[in-house]
Amino acid sequence: MSAHDDKSPSHLHRAFDELRFGSSRTLNLRALQPTAMQATDLAERWLRFQQVQGAREALVITGRGNRSIEGFSPVREAIVKLLPSLRRRNVLSTFAEHTPGSFTVTFASVRALFEAPKRRREKTSPEKPITPASLAALDQQTRFALQDVAVAMLASLGVDAPSRDMIDDEMCRQFAQISAALPPGPDKEALLQQAAQRALEEFELG
Repeated sequence: MSAHDDKSPSHLHRAFDELRFGSSRTLNLRALQPTAMQATDLAERWLRFQQVQGAREALVITGRGNRSIEGFSPVREAIVKLLPSLRRRNVLSTFAEHTPGSFTVTFASVRALFEAPKRRREKTSPEKPITPASLAALDQQTRFALQDVAVAMLASLGVDAPSRDMIDDEMCRQFAQISAALPPGPDKEALLQQAAQRALEEFELG
């Protein structure tokens, strides 16, 4: 490779992206070569995890599909459909085409996951009502985290001395809200704890 090639616009663009996002905040779907359905599932899980971890922005590389049989990238089209949905569900704050084969996203606050009601236009599977007894199986640290967020949420609504029943009801609502937002998996409760702790920090910051 010549010195001229090393300084080509595309090479410099990749170098700036690596500096800006790093490997931890870059999802390279082009390299993984998933199907469109796999890409949607993988991207949603990864973006939700990044939000809970407190990332401010991330890069999703889809490729343009120039070499595909269809002549376009099914993975890119799948991500184009996914990003607006994640914005409606308060996972993302904004997204934009970065290059013809990649997108940048900025994340909504974790607190927004606890505050936002589900949008009617988003398909959700029916769930059993959450009751205080439903939370008994959770780790004690998780219950304490949910309680702290519930008290903070009620305080933000002007309820400074909530009753136990009010706190329990708010904990159930928060648990239902955040559980639906987190990706499934063995680490889901750990992610729930992280989300609750980060939301509490955001409440304290105002």
